[in-house]
Amino acid sequence: MRFRSLGSGSGGNATLIEASQGITSTQILVDCGFSQRELNRRLERAGSTASELTAIFITHEHGDHIGCALGYAQRWRIPLWMSRGTWRAVGREDFDTSLLHLTKDGETLALGDIELQPFTVPHDAEEPLQLRCSDGQRHLGVLTDVGSAAPQLLSALQRCDALLLECNHDEALLRASSYPASLKRRILGSHGHLSNETAAEILRLCQHAGLGQVVAAHLSAQNNRPELARAALQPVIGGARLAVADQAEGTEWFEVG
Repeated sequence: MRFRSLGSGSGGNATLIEASQGITSTQILVDCGFSQRELNRRLERAGSTASELTAIFITHEHGDHIGCALGYAQRWRIPLWMSRGTWRAVGREDFDTSLLHLTKDGETLALGDIELQPFTVPHDAEEPLQLRCSDGQRHLGVLTDVGSAAPQLLSALQRCDALLLECNHDEALLRASSYPASLKRRILGSHGHLSNETAAEILRLCQHAGLGQVVAAHLSAQNNRPELARAALQPVIGGARLAVADQAEGTEWFEVG
């Protein structure tokens, strides 16, 4: 199993996960926060196309995550997964619901060669879900939008072989920024976004000898810097490799394990 960020930040988020078993191959797109044209461009850069996608999984309804998902799934006839709360927030009468699949915390979804285990997180959306993904041997944790280190998410991310971990902001930069006070309170709140320091604490609590790759994701363009995210995570990363996902370029492919 391997994964690749196609882009991460407030301008749009999408992560491609791929697993192969012999002659079969599965590609899951987690979030779809771009226009259809831009998503096609980013998939092509990753060596993929819409026709190769097994499914799209949407973590929550915010525009930088759901983006073109409804139109894209309908155009290319791709099964679309999300929580019931997310569907309530974005549902459209003209969407072909034969493509729609609803899931919830605690369910296990077998999609081709990849098994998804959604779990709830504290974030200011209707029913946000993040993911633990497995090919049966290796495990990838995806945590892109969350406000605090809730016990449930810490449990879901234990003993992962790779983590995609939100490092949204440096708290000092955010507090000194030109953001309105109400927006600062939202981001800093328990259902907002992870600071570098809280992300580092999550990583410390999930650290184990088998963790091989960590990708810092969803960095704020105004209130964070790659070097600040790296400086926060490096002391607790152990022997894992560390990369930072870029808004424009995403990342290269990373093997899980």
